[in-house]
Amino acid sequence: MSFPLLTATAVLPAVGAIATAAVPAAKRTAAKWLALLFSLATLALAVVILVRFDPNADPEDGRFQLTERHSWIADFGVRYELGVDGIAVALIALTALLIPFIVLAGWNDADPLETGSSRWRPTQGFFALILAVEAMVIISFEATDVFLFYIFFEAMLIPMYFLIGGFGDRAHEHGEKTAATQRSYAAVKFLLYNLAGGLIMLAAVIGLYVVAGNFSLQEIAQARADGSLVMATDTERWLFLGFFFAFAVKAPLWPLHTWLPNAMQESTAPVAVLITAVVDKVGTFAMLRFCLQLFPEASKWATPVILVLALISIVYGALLAVGQRDIKRLVAYASISHFGFIVMGIFAMTSQGQSGATLYMVNHGISTAALMLVAGFLISRRGSRLIADYGGVQKVAPVLAGTFLIGSLATLSLPGLAPFVSEFLVLVGTFTRYPVIGIIATFGIVLAALYTLVLYQRTMTGPVKPEVATMPDLRVREVLVVAPLVVLLIFLGVYPKPVADIIDPAVEQTMSDVHKKDPQPEVEAAK
Repeated sequence: MSFPLLTATAVLPAVGAIATAAVPAAKRTAAKWLALLFSLATLALAVVILVRFDPNADPEDGRFQLTERHSWIADFGVRYELGVDGIAVALIALTALLIPFIVLAGWNDADPLETGSSRWRPTQGFFALILAVEAMVIISFEATDVFLFYIFFEAMLIPMYFLIGGFGDRAHEHGEKTAATQRSYAAVKFLLYNLAGGLIMLAAVIGLYVVAGNFSLQEIAQARADGSLVMATDTERWLFLGFFFAFAVKAPLWPLHTWLPNAMQESTAPVAVLITAVVDKVGTFAMLRFCLQLFPEASKWATPVILVLALISIVYGALLAVGQRDIKRLVAYASISHFGFIVMGIFAMTSQGQSGATLYMVNHGISTAALMLVAGFLISRRGSRLIADYGGVQKVAPVLAGTFLIGSLATLSLPGLAPFVSEFLVLVGTFTRYPVIGIIATFGIVLAALYTLVLYQRTMTGPVKPEVATMPDLRVREVLVVAPLVVLLIFLGVYPKPVADIIDPAVEQTMSDVHKKDPQPEVEAAK
């Protein structure tokens, strides 16, 4: 039996979570280093997956590689099935890459509060929960059994609930008591929204088993392709809606988005990055893997409505970002707008759109991490999330301001930075099939320029406010967090081919699953 690489990549952070939680309470620093070590080891395994994955493999040999398959609950047709295609590989690499930076950025976020020795924060628990989320996200990207995916899709809500509610941002203008109340509200809202989506999905998962007789994604997709499994039109549509609703909540897509601004506002910056750059990607990934593969006809049926919802997310999220007073809420609404682009690219049903959407998932993760982590460093220095409390920071902390500028420019998809390529592909892919939707979506780009540049102007330029006059620049640990992300933003903005080569074959297979071909350009015959 070959080495179970996919299992090891998911199990390693889970073991790290247990080991970190078991560190004695007095050994906080040891717990931090242990969490960092396990996150780096997981990254090493993700690199091995990248090396062993062959994007040019013959599709006749199967869509998924590095597969593992074992009987689990035989009486109910549940199997332990893992496998990866190019889309999953890219997102596993993104997750494994971001977690060490999240750990480093949150190095001091769970230390005991200075405002009372009796109020102790369990440092070990903070880092253990981060590793637990990583393990569940990675196995969600690897699972090719629908029931196995569902278990971890839902299970990741528990550690996230405690990260939001138990380890919130210390920068709060209304005092710790009010902050604790708002953190609890944000955590409960996050949990209830996602549990509601998950319960609806559970009904759809059971319905799928009744229709198909098993939970294997590969077997069901193959049976649908060769005609041995035929679903009634109404049945397929209801099952699709059950799956899509849960994924739209996780994504998040308008109007199921309202939990995200509260969750990001009340979380520490590293946890906010974990939410929007890692956990939320499971929702858009699952749309590609499960909605389109299992329910191709229903996906095409629902496309017009979903594109309208995505378009509303793009414009609505950008408009609300423009009017925000809180830095974290601004980034949250900007992310809602960006997720609208991702969903639009997926359901444009073109190879450019889906390639751009997958690339957008990777690039958005990197750009949001860069911007939010630098914003977190800024907020920790001033003790305030309000934009109005800053001004002239670039004169006293030029390195912080410079990295903040690059993160902001990446958020507005400036040419030369990674998100530009993905956003361009999404718009081109959408325009070729739905030109009106594509044209209206471009207003999101204009609004992105407005909210990001105004944010930079109000916080970094102008007269130096007395409260920031002594603000220190980025420290060595903080530079180690931000610098690699900035390098990646520039590298993938100039040369996105390495990631595109991995994801494009999987996108072509997805297009084949839904029986869609790219529209041919209308060329006037030569006279």
